[in-house]
Amino acid sequence: MRWLAELRSVVDERLARYLSAKREAAARLAPEAPELVRAVEALTLRGGKRLRPAILHAAFRAVAPDRDPAEVVDAAAALELLQTYLLIHDDWMDRDEERRGGAAVHAALRDAHGGDAHLGASLAILAGNLASACAWELITAGDREPDVDRRVRDVFLRMHQEVVYGQQLDLLATSDVSLMQQLKTGSYTLRGPLSLGAALGRATDAQTDALLAYGRPLGEAFQMRDDLLGTFGDEGATGKPTAGDLRAGKRTALIGAAEERGTDAQLAPLRAVLGDAAADAAAIAAAREALVQVGAKAAVEARLSTLTGQAIEALSSGGLHEPGVTMLRELAEALGARDR
Repeated sequence: MRWLAELRSVVDERLARYLSAKREAAARLAPEAPELVRAVEALTLRGGKRLRPAILHAAFRAVAPDRDPAEVVDAAAALELLQTYLLIHDDWMDRDEERRGGAAVHAALRDAHGGDAHLGASLAILAGNLASACAWELITAGDREPDVDRRVRDVFLRMHQEVVYGQQLDLLATSDVSLMQQLKTGSYTLRGPLSLGAALGRATDAQTDALLAYGRPLGEAFQMRDDLLGTFGDEGATGKPTAGDLRAGKRTALIGAAEERGTDAQLAPLRAVLGDAAADAAAIAAAREALVQVGAKAAVEARLSTLTGQAIEALSSGGLHEPGVTMLRELAEALGARDR
């Protein structure tokens, strides 16, 4: 998607300029302060598909095709910094050492300070908090009409809060996987960016409803795709170790599907590694095979395909415009693709 590559370039350039200025400002406060900005900068600019900015941009174009897309660049950058904040904290909570092909922030800061794990984790929490503050600074930038500004703030606040609750449910291994997915991933990956695009584009109620009807199933689909990648994906493509969800004992859609279909004997290899941080490669391979044999992988893939179709169907309602509709359709089709 050429438009996505162009958008990523624009957003990356904005993030680079913003974080460079933030680093210089931090240096004027204290000589140590830039370290936190550099940690945020390294993770933010190291990778990422810029999916959330793409969703925001496409939604904006679908409701306001004649407005300048530059109006949403700061909001798109804010979404990436919110993502950075969440990834920093999530990696520490999940004990993940890698992210986007490099060291997780808590691991990098630990190593930079003589291997002190507690200090590294503490500094990482601060770096995440800084990224969150930067996201709020960018989302509130600009001179908008009061009603638009209020809508944007309300959407960003709700999105921020919902993803925190979703992460709580994930850590507690809730049995309501769908609710966890909607709060943790659907909120700031689909519904939030879509709602921001609608607010910034001065969408009608019908247009907003159509965008959310697109986002609801796609949010669940995104988490399912993430679950599949987290267990069956290529580490070179994901930028982090696979099978981390199994070793962490996460109750993903794959686990739920397996428990619905498998006998105790069939699920034994899976249960042997679930929550075992030291599980070896052979045990993980056996667990993966169990997920395939009981039909869990196929069931999640089928559900992902159904949800993607529902999302695309929603785009035909509400008076949405081109080229945003085509962009949203392309994003949904890429998400539902079987080649993972």
